[in-house]
Amino acid sequence: MTTTTTSDSPDPAAAEAIRAVLDAMPAARALGFAIESLGTGAATLRLAVRPDHTQHTGHVQAGVLGALADYAAGAAVATLLPTGWANVTLDYTIKIVAPAPGPQLSAQGTAVSAGRTISVGRADIFDEDGNLCATALSTFRNVRLVR
Repeated sequence: MTTTTTSDSPDPAAAEAIRAVLDAMPAARALGFAIESLGTGAATLRLAVRPDHTQHTGHVQAGVLGALADYAAGAAVATLLPTGWANVTLDYTIKIVAPAPGPQLSAQGTAVSAGRTISVGRADIFDEDGNLCATALSTFRNVRLVR
């Protein structure tokens, strides 16, 4: 299925499930990612930048930016999956276009397509002033959750 992004909220139960999945991921917890908003085919994540996120220049390190973008794109795609399904990353590409200084970063994820087995999402990362710092494209494998 191909998607268009709207500002409609996903089913509250689905939104809660997406939040629970993100909260249960050790890497997301360790990095401090937080979901700011979820819409149908859209997700915004926040990162309060800490010293351990940065490189020698004081800007956020590329690996942290990649993870943030990947989680935002994955959350956006997850809003379109059937109940009981999630996604896992197959690959992602990130292009850093400007230093990411903090103290807050925002990753705006958008679903590009949500298929039966493969989905694609994109994410843009902005600094606190709204400047684009990075853009990413992620491919996901959709999987049924085991309960």
